[in-house]
Amino acid sequence: MSIDPAERRDGTLGDAKDVPRESMAFDVVIVGAGPAGLAAACRLGQLAAEHGAELSVCVVEKGAEVGAHIVSGALFDPRPLAELFPDFRERGAPVQLAVTSDRVEWLLDERRSVAVPKLLVPASLDNAGHYVISLGELCRWLAAQAEALGVSVLPGFAATEPLFDPNGRVRGVVTGDMGRSRSGAPKPTFERGYALEAKYVIFAEGCRGHLGQVLEGRFGLRRGRDPQHYGLGFKEVWEVDAAKHAPGAVLHTTGWPLPADTDGGGFLYHAGGGRVSVGFVVSLGYRNPHLAPFAEFQRFKHHPLVASVLAGGRRIGYGARVVTKGGLASLPELVFPGGLLVGCEAGFLNNARVKGTHTAMKSGLLAADAVFDTLAGGDPGGGVVSSYPERVHGSWLWAELRAARNFSAGFSRFGRFGGAALAFIEQNLLRGRVPWTVRDREPDRLKLRPAAAAPRIDYPRPDGVLSFDRLSSVHLANVRHDEDQPCHLLLADPRVPLEQNLPRYDEPAQRYCPAAVYEVIDEPAGPRFHINAANCIHCKACDIKDPAANITWVPPEGGSGPTYSAM
Repeated sequence: MSIDPAERRDGTLGDAKDVPRESMAFDVVIVGAGPAGLAAACRLGQLAAEHGAELSVCVVEKGAEVGAHIVSGALFDPRPLAELFPDFRERGAPVQLAVTSDRVEWLLDERRSVAVPKLLVPASLDNAGHYVISLGELCRWLAAQAEALGVSVLPGFAATEPLFDPNGRVRGVVTGDMGRSRSGAPKPTFERGYALEAKYVIFAEGCRGHLGQVLEGRFGLRRGRDPQHYGLGFKEVWEVDAAKHAPGAVLHTTGWPLPADTDGGGFLYHAGGGRVSVGFVVSLGYRNPHLAPFAEFQRFKHHPLVASVLAGGRRIGYGARVVTKGGLASLPELVFPGGLLVGCEAGFLNNARVKGTHTAMKSGLLAADAVFDTLAGGDPGGGVVSSYPERVHGSWLWAELRAARNFSAGFSRFGRFGGAALAFIEQNLLRGRVPWTVRDREPDRLKLRPAAAAPRIDYPRPDGVLSFDRLSSVHLANVRHDEDQPCHLLLADPRVPLEQNLPRYDEPAQRYCPAAVYEVIDEPAGPRFHINAANCIHCKACDIKDPAANITWVPPEGGSGPTYSAM
């Protein structure tokens, strides 16, 4: 057996580590130009203008452009946008196509389905007054609003580590070096990363943020909390026949093709311009190591409910990303000296509503209010902004998450039928006002059964019409990585994939990765574990589902990864 040299990388900086970093100072640095980070940036700009205050705010984004790494369904509740910009329609926000019809189907098998009566659909899934949008477009629009308010938005800069002062408080972030070879040595194009210093840092990296993981460990932010739980979400954008297109129509499904003990489901959203978003979410708490989430998504598209819309159409986009689904019981401490967690970095997605953009934005607004008031009071920075969690607890955001707190854990604990029954009782009959909390204390990675004890799944070959392979899908994601850069998928122990995961779990990385990054290659000398890092679409599934917690995703060079346009 063998392993590629890339997986032996120890993460050292190489022989340019003593090159000094240039430093820039701001009042507030925001890591991540997603909906939470940009909402916070806009609010800070507004508050500074309203109070005539000098406030320097910087947003750093690892994608090549704002929206490049954004994947979402997306159905959007505009409540926080209206709080931020009451005139968002007059400003031209890309929030225009209202939901016109809304149904839920229970897929019985590969041919049959039954519509769930409206009376039995959890009230949290009612999409009246919501919009079908492209979240990438909304983020680009929000970035433009932020810049008009004086915020510096810097795409192509990946924050790779927090900066700490001598007392251990967060005082900024470091952006990654550019121009290192695969071995870590500096190339002729080498550029040292920047030190972005700040009085406060708002971390808005999105789900399973790398810096967020570092901070949770350093400050013990998860003490007494349930582990975070995740789903792996897929999305394709299709151009469909005009006769099959119903702008604003929304379909959600549950059931087939997933096994009964695996939470998840599909969606079909009719967007504008003859486009349809089709997607599927698989809980990363699945137990069968032979299950391949990407293949489940491809099977889903062959169900007549979906195939009848896509037939004759053309696939023009593909992406995948993990989503948080643990809910309130999995929410960490939100503040620590010098920093705050917002959006999916913390886990604010409301799984009962299949939505997270509105909750992410609201958390960003609340964080911005708290940080501004703290600085306006003469605070020098580096403290704990305790008013932020207090504001969260007093807001509609907290009330919404509290009412939905058992949704995900219910499906995990009681299965598809029991979870659906609990959701109906709690959301429709009791309106979320329940005295109990269902807990799910087992991390997703530990839920796998040994491969020998799990049934193998015979997935059909993709037909190239409705279903496709992973490599052709990665091509549609417009993935770009310099092949000669350090591998950003780090193995704590390079022996684990072949010596532990392969015999016990048939190395599930071969199947859970939606971009065919991980391979076990049979060679005369024995199996070889290979990492195709250039394929990576930054979904973070490997950082979560590896049963030995052996894989760590770290940011590659800024600007690397997918470049989504229609997501």
